Amino acid sequence: MFTGIISGVGRIDTVDALGADPDHGKRLTIAAPAGYLDDVALGDSIALNGACMTVTSFDAAAARFTIDISAESLARTAGLDAPGAINLEKALRAHDRLGGHLVAGHVDGIGRVGHFAPVGESWELRIDAPRSLAKYLAYKGSITVNGVSLTVNSVLDRAESCEISINLIPHTVQNTALGALVAGAPVNLEVDLIARYVERMLGNRN
Repeated sequence: MFTGIISGVGRIDTVDALGADPDHGKRLTIAAPAGYLDDVALGDSIALNGACMTVTSFDAAAARFTIDISAESLARTAGLDAPGAINLEKALRAHDRLGGHLVAGHVDGIGRVGHFAPVGESWELRIDAPRSLAKYLAYKGSITVNGVSLTVNSVLDRAESCEISINLIPHTVQNTALGALVAGAPVNLEVDLIARYVERMLGNRN
């Protein structure tokens, strides 16, 4: 489990194929901030842009680690198939503060940035989410974008998609990889866990 509070911004340095066939996955080598891996052990979970992955090797002194990602996961996520900046979050510990919201690290769908621009001291981020996720999105509800816990400011249902608007404070723009987003960029989305359970319970009742 995670909270959607980013604990560091790393960088995918290399992407190496684990085999020659399309159904083979990739091995990612990731550079983390200095000291980030001091409390990490082999097999620990770290969310990369919101997708929970397992540490397969690491060098704490060099602040580098590797993860293996399957072809299935690559097909259902964005931003994990090429070098670039990436949001990092270590798994939640039982005694940690829950600063964001409960996040599973499972990507529910890929959205696309429709608009990202400054508004006053903050930034407005508008994302076209898949229509299948619309029922989980609500005004003042929670959404995870590339691993970052955010609050939905507005929801606009369309025939083929659902547009959500989010306000980003300067701290979020400066301390996560969201600051590098541009219109048209794909983003990983995870809806609120509670919304999924509510849908399941109401479905059984009906």
